[in-house]
Amino acid sequence: MERLAALLLLQVTAANSFFHEIENLSLRQAIRKRSIEWIDSDPLDSLRPLQRTKRTWVITTIDVQEEDKGPFPKYAGQLFNNRSFNKSVKYLISGPGVDEPPEVGLFSIEDDANGHVHVHRAIDREKTSTFQIRFDIVYRKTGEPLDHPLFFKIKVKDINDNAPEFPKEEYSVTVRENHSKDEPVFQVTALDKDEGGTANSQVSYSLSMQMPLPDGFIFNIDPTTGSIFLTGCLDYKAASSFKLLIEASDHGTPQLSSTATVNVAVEDANNHLPVFTRDNYLLQISAGQEHPAVLRLPVEDEDSPNTPAWRAKYRVMEGNEKEQFTIETDPVTNEGILSIIKPLDYEDDSEMKLVISVANEEPFFLCKNGLVMTSGLESTNTTVNIVVLRSQRAPRFHPPVLIVQKEDSMKPGKVFRRYPATYPNDVPNKIKYELARDPDGWLSVDENSGVLTVAKEFDQESPYVNNSLYTIIVHAIGHDIPPQTGTGTILLYLSDMNDHMPTLAAPSLDVCDKEEETPLIIKAKSATARSHSGPFTFELTEDSEDVKRNWTLGRNFGESVELVRLRSLPQGSYLIPVIIRDRQGFSTRQTQHVRLCFCPDGHTCKDSPRPQAAVTLGGAAIAIILLAFLLLLVSIILLCRFCESGSKSKAIVPPQEGEQTLINYNEESRPSLFQAKLDIMGHAALPPVPVEAGEEAIAEDGLYVTYETFQERHLEFMIQTVDRILGQKLDYQNRLEDYRDICKPHIYTEEGELERSDSCSVSIGGEDLPVDFLNTLGPKFSALEEICEKRFLSFN
Repeated sequence: MERLAALLLLQVTAANSFFHEIENLSLRQAIRKRSIEWIDSDPLDSLRPLQRTKRTWVITTIDVQEEDKGPFPKYAGQLFNNRSFNKSVKYLISGPGVDEPPEVGLFSIEDDANGHVHVHRAIDREKTSTFQIRFDIVYRKTGEPLDHPLFFKIKVKDINDNAPEFPKEEYSVTVRENHSKDEPVFQVTALDKDEGGTANSQVSYSLSMQMPLPDGFIFNIDPTTGSIFLTGCLDYKAASSFKLLIEASDHGTPQLSSTATVNVAVEDANNHLPVFTRDNYLLQISAGQEHPAVLRLPVEDEDSPNTPAWRAKYRVMEGNEKEQFTIETDPVTNEGILSIIKPLDYEDDSEMKLVISVANEEPFFLCKNGLVMTSGLESTNTTVNIVVLRSQRAPRFHPPVLIVQKEDSMKPGKVFRRYPATYPNDVPNKIKYELARDPDGWLSVDENSGVLTVAKEFDQESPYVNNSLYTIIVHAIGHDIPPQTGTGTILLYLSDMNDHMPTLAAPSLDVCDKEEETPLIIKAKSATARSHSGPFTFELTEDSEDVKRNWTLGRNFGESVELVRLRSLPQGSYLIPVIIRDRQGFSTRQTQHVRLCFCPDGHTCKDSPRPQAAVTLGGAAIAIILLAFLLLLVSIILLCRFCESGSKSKAIVPPQEGEQTLINYNEESRPSLFQAKLDIMGHAALPPVPVEAGEEAIAEDGLYVTYETFQERHLEFMIQTVDRILGQKLDYQNRLEDYRDICKPHIYTEEGELERSDSCSVSIGGEDLPVDFLNTLGPKFSALEEICEKRFLSFN
């Protein structure tokens, strides 16, 4: 019965509280509505001057502390209004923390007659730091507002309940061995969620652990900024990595802290110079020949292999004034490879001394008193003494550098190559062959014949293959006393050799036709293989004599060369065959296309139709020369008639000089030189031949002719035309023999007396004609020659 009574009492109390809350909610809503009406009742109130009013609300400090443990509900403060004297009033509370989020039901007025404010649970300041609360006072019976509402901000007091936090628990950084102590290695930052600007959120940093500890702490941290600095020099050999434990602590009570780990990896820098394993070398070299890879110079370097601090750079400091030597770095062994690229002369260079230096790709540094300092000492030297021997005593390989591309049929036991060596001037002597370099043992050599045989499969993944290139060195040792050794180098490519050849950077160039002769620039680019690069050498091909009459190469800039015009050329397209050779001796023939064009602004070529095609001197060119010959023959006939008349005057035949140039007459409508010659021949015309798209064309000596198809189609036609006209002229000459006494030439006094001619010859520049060209003109030309000789005999 007691439990039932207690349950009934609890239900009644809850019901009363529920209805009381409902009543208060309704009352608050009504008060808000009336307050708004009260405020908005007179719109002119805002225009009236402000008046000092007596404060009616009195409120004690409402203190709410974060994470208060209770017990709850807990008294927080009291509010009072002076207008409540002798009146039955009721205090109401509303807003965020009461009946609005966040934290609904956090605050309430337990005693609405006296305005006692209570808090009902603990508060997280980091979640909500302030609350804007509204207080109202109304008549208890009517609910009418007694005074204006009061808006009050309740601030939650902070306690130090949050430790500083790092964004990450672990960091990884890399620092160079030559890092300066003045520059921070890394910076860490921790954030504290407690109230800013207080001791609870103020963070300090410290280095609580460092592993390893070589001669004390190497690192330090700024307690305010969290920047990590070095206290001295790093030593990669002593420690290549470190682990740092960084602690961040606040200044609150109690003090809270957290930690983070920083892993520091040290990257090796150049604090060890490369050193030659020997101070000097003695080298005996045969005169008169090149020697690739004649000497390998090993060095020792204590820095990490295959890094810029370890990779060596070699240079010939003294003794290479004639640029006879080059030295390169073997990317695998780091050795210096000395080569002789220009033959030595026994008389002038019998004894030579080279001073070779070596340095690293990265500048050298040293540590002095805990400070990183750069040093002026960046290289070490060695000396190579060279004795030049007479060339006939040393065998020579043919060629000295043999380039070979891998074949699928290269199986063990198969003959790889026969790589012979002979003595200069074919001096007979016995030669012994041996492999001086074959690091992976791919080949074997017959010591008597020099025949190379495959010993095992070629392995693309071999550590001795660099950029698909495997280098083999063969020695040919003579039997004279002392024995002389010749060196042959085999470059075995396991990929396409075209990948290693230099090419033109711009195969086509447009050039403005100007009065001043400005050299053009032909630029080459390296092959895809890294080790094959400039400086390059350039030369015009040996079979381009006609091109050499118009063009020449000027200064070489290493990566490019000047192309100079030797004379004025007509506008059009020219093809210049050039041989490009890289520093490894690999060469390729490239064709530089040059378009000489008109530039209205002096800088940019005017767009024009496809330039005339130009090809080598062929059938069509010879046909044009035949036409010129025909004109000369007509002149000879006229000369013979003058000789027959018995005149003593000297017949002068104007010299014929053929310029290999097609002249374009752009102004007026005059016929071309080619058409004019055809008109003289009896108006023989050639049908037009279109230029096929994509057909290759070249220019020689400035002469422009059509393509090879044009030559083949019309060469026979031209020869037939010349043959027919020669026949007509011979027939006409034979008929004249019966009337030679009648048709004597009349001599005019104004012309003067001609001297007697002793011969009847024609001078023709035939250096561009075949040797047997005159023999192909047929019997009619010979008959004409006999008639001419007969006239001169009768005249004499």
